[in-house]
Amino acid sequence: MTSIKSHRIRESRGDRIFMFFLYLFLIICFILVFYPLLFVVSASFSSPSAVTNGEVWLFPVQPTLMGYQAVFKNQQILSGFANSFYYMIFGTIFSIFLTMLAAYCLSRKELYGKNIFTWLFVFTMLFSGGLIPLFLLVKNLNMYDTRWSMIIPSALSVWNLIIARSYIQTTIPDELYEAAELDGCNDFGFLAKIVMPLSKPIIAVLVLFYAIGQWNSYFNAIVFLQSQDLFPLQIILRNILVLNNVDPTMVKDFNALLRQQGLSTLLKYSVIVVASVPVLCIYPFVQKHFVKGMMIGSIKG
Repeated sequence: MTSIKSHRIRESRGDRIFMFFLYLFLIICFILVFYPLLFVVSASFSSPSAVTNGEVWLFPVQPTLMGYQAVFKNQQILSGFANSFYYMIFGTIFSIFLTMLAAYCLSRKELYGKNIFTWLFVFTMLFSGGLIPLFLLVKNLNMYDTRWSMIIPSALSVWNLIIARSYIQTTIPDELYEAAELDGCNDFGFLAKIVMPLSKPIIAVLVLFYAIGQWNSYFNAIVFLQSQDLFPLQIILRNILVLNNVDPTMVKDFNALLRQQGLSTLLKYSVIVVASVPVLCIYPFVQKHFVKGMMIGSIKG
C-alpha cells in the first residue's frame, strides 16, 4: 500500500504577517466588545461603594445582590415583565403573519402591479407622515392607551418584508407552485403547506428581529400609553432610574449622599442586565437559522 502524505502549503512571509495582524485586529475587536459587557455584569454584582470608587475592573468586588434586590422590590417589575412578554409574543406572531402574507403576494409573478405595490412599500421607508399624524390616527382608531397601540403601528417592517420576499423568490421554484396548482391547491393552501414549512430559516430571522424590536420598544409606550398597568419593562425600568436619581442639594448628610449615589449607579447596571437577559436567552435557539436565513441567495449555483 502506498501511503498518501498530506502536504501543507507553506505560507509565505507576507501571508504570515498578514494573518498575524488579522488575528491581532480580531482580538482587539473582541476585547472592545466583550469588556463592556463583562464590566456591566461585574458591576451589577458588586457593592455600591466599590462601583462608586471605581474598584470594579474585571470581576465583582465585594459581591452582593443589593442591586437586583432593589430592582425587584418594585411591585411594577413583574407587571412590566408580563406586559413586555405579551407585546413580544403576540406582536411577533402578528408581524410574522403580515410579513409572510405580503412577502408571498409580492413574490408571485402573476400579481398585477407587483412593482407598483413594492414601490409603495419602499416609499414608506423613505418618507413618513410624522409623529403627530400617527398619534391622531392611533387615537381616532380607539387604540390609544390600549395594548393594540404597542402591536399594530409597528407590526410590519418593510425591510423584513423585502428580506422575506427575496427568500421566497430564491428558494421556492415556480415549478413547485405549478405542481401544487395541478393538485388543486390554492394560494392559501400553497402558502400554509409549502411556503411556510420551507421558510423556517427566514421565519427564525424575522422572529429574532421582531421579538427584539418589541422587547426594546420604548418610544411607542411613551407616546401611546398612559395607564401604568400597561407599561412595558423598559418604561418601568426607566422610572426606577429616574426615581433613584440623587439631587445633591437635597441631601445634607455626605455619607447618605454617597450611599444613595452608589445605589443609583448600581441600579443602572442591574437594570441593563435585567433587560438584556431575555434577548440573550432567545438568540442561541435561532442562531443557526439566523445565519442560514441571512446568507440565502449569496451563493448562486
